[in-house]
Amino acid sequence: MENTKKVYKNQLRAALATLLIGFLMRVLHWPFAAGIIFTSFAAILIMYTIRFFKKEEKKPIDLIKMALVLFWTINGLLTILKFPYTIIFQIGTALTFIAWFAMEGTSYFMQKNRSIKNSLAEIIWNFVMVLGVLTIILGGLMHLLSWEYSIPTLTVGLTIVTSYILKDIFTSSKAHNEDDINNEGLYF
Repeated sequence: MENTKKVYKNQLRAALATLLIGFLMRVLHWPFAAGIIFTSFAAILIMYTIRFFKKEEKKPIDLIKMALVLFWTINGLLTILKFPYTIIFQIGTALTFIAWFAMEGTSYFMQKNRSIKNSLAEIIWNFVMVLGVLTIILGGLMHLLSWEYSIPTLTVGLTIVTSYILKDIFTSSKAHNEDDINNEGLYF
């Protein structure tokens, strides 16, 4: 992925990486996991909301993304607080994700002229990301079934995904003056 100058891009990625670390801490039953997860969800909610309102032109897909982040983060916050009716926010998250995928989906990773913009290294990193997500899913299923090595599998998956996010934060490429994805606001 290219490093463009979107509002709070790196801060949002850092909050996502911290959220994944909090999930890992929770799986391993380490102290302060709930606080880290809560703080990460709150930071994502606040930063994405500011980012949304700083955009000059808001398209329908931008509203769907904002609703997706809103449902997802509020669900996370209320789950940490043990709110009993989080199913409403889970359904909202699922519906807005389906709407986002139907409207944008895989075209999110393409340029406006519909050519794939990923180099071989980026394709490999994206493949690693998919493997990380699949490893998390596999580890979660193994944990539900009380199988051996479920925690190490989850840990490996979360480590892969967290390293993917951190790689994007700490690697830099050429800065661009305009954003290729949905004309998102650029700030210098």
